[in-house]
Amino acid sequence: MFTPKAVLLGSAAAATVAAAVLGIGAGSAHAAGWPPLQPGAHLYSGTGGSGAVTTVDLDDLGTCHTLSAPARSVQVVSGSASVVLYAGAGCTGAHPWATGSLVQSNLPWPVLSYRVVPA
Repeated sequence: MFTPKAVLLGSAAAATVAAAVLGIGAGSAHAAGWPPLQPGAHLYSGTGGSGAVTTVDLDDLGTCHTLSAPARSVQVVSGSASVVLYAGAGCTGAHPWATGSLVQSNLPWPVLSYRVVPA
């Protein structure tokens, strides 16, 4: 049987855990040194949004683009498009990696090409 005091303590504990998890997530993203979120899509030559930047044209749906140097991180802020990334040039590779329409992530492997698709 739950007493009002037990319910109140349980709710307070849950709120504390939620705040801690949210704080840790926000802190680690900030500590990683990512550039601020901005509309569009950007590929970075380094991890954590560092290094040379390639701006992706989100209106160029379906066209394969090969990069001059591998990308190691990505940032996408779009309500309508996402980016499929490939390890090989010419949109080749065994396991393409798709972003979403809102992402800021290090890539699981260096990528050499990409294609914009509807989200």
